[in-house]
Amino acid sequence: MSEAILLVGGKGTRLRPLTTFTPKPLLRVGGVPFLTHQLARAAAAGVTRIVLATSYLAELFEQEYGDGSRLGLELVYVTEKEPLGTGGAIRNAADHLKSGPGEPVLVFNGDILSGLDIAGLRAGHWASGADVSLHLTRVPDPRAFGLVPTDADGRVQAFLEKPETAEEIVTDQINAGCYVFTRSVIDTIPAGREVSVERETFPGLLRSGGFLRGVTDDSYWLDLGTPTAFVKGSADLVRGLIDSPALPGATGEALVLPGAQAHEQAILNGGTVICEGAVVEPGAVVEGSVVLPGARIAADTLVHRSVVGRQASIGTGSVLREAVIGDGAQVGPHNELPAGVRIACGVELPAQAVRVSAPIAA
Repeated sequence: MSEAILLVGGKGTRLRPLTTFTPKPLLRVGGVPFLTHQLARAAAAGVTRIVLATSYLAELFEQEYGDGSRLGLELVYVTEKEPLGTGGAIRNAADHLKSGPGEPVLVFNGDILSGLDIAGLRAGHWASGADVSLHLTRVPDPRAFGLVPTDADGRVQAFLEKPETAEEIVTDQINAGCYVFTRSVIDTIPAGREVSVERETFPGLLRSGGFLRGVTDDSYWLDLGTPTAFVKGSADLVRGLIDSPALPGATGEALVLPGAQAHEQAILNGGTVICEGAVVEPGAVVEGSVVLPGARIAADTLVHRSVVGRQASIGTGSVLREAVIGDGAQVGPHNELPAGVRIACGVELPAQAVRVSAPIAA
């Protein structure tokens, strides 16, 4: 398997305001754009050519990666003009593949942090003769997901909608967002319209007698679609709970990138990342957080499991817990923001402006 399709077209609405000016896969996770981790892991598994299926802020991907040569990859960019769904995006990107009909093609989502053995998934697909191999993961509470039961041999039995009752929970296995398709199967997806692989492509293959192989493992898996998960994924990378060849430094309690300034009397822990151009002043405590380029954390502040956007500033004595501060926002001194608050890009909060118990509507 030398080719892959990477789905990076989503708008990342659950991560607003972080995605106002930056597509979700290009947000900094563990010090680099999240997509860099995925590209590096694919390259390490032997992938050499990747078609990026883009849509939202599509031009920023090529600006970031160019032709992919610095990562040892050939990158091709395909932009959807209208929303096509997962299946439609895969079919649209397939026009730019070079693989033959019987060759395997890796397909993966641009918002999943995973420790999956990609090369192993490919090898098992090839040996089994499957039409599609799906990475499945187990979750403690599968009610928020579609279920994918398999038989004792790993053959997928069904694709079930999100369960509404306990009786409907027949498995804890869910679709983990990474597949190996035999190329000829991709070519059967209808072109030029919206298609869901979960609701149309995969169930249709089952009905026609296709062989869909489910591979369930216990490797690290996290959907980075929410601010809480975004911060956790970044911290887990920094602390070494999941490996990535793209991590720009040694693992530990904090990662301070070149060009950042963190005062020796500041406390950084919990997998915190301080990006280039950011400043953390003395007495500040930054725990398990992401401080994006050019941001400033003033003296004697507490920033706990939060994201501080590009060029944003947090005033002296302020307290943030599980907060998201948009790019360019200014939080004045001595603000204690309610847990879970999101501050929109460019908003200015004067000193002591926030003394409420409910999140601010950005």
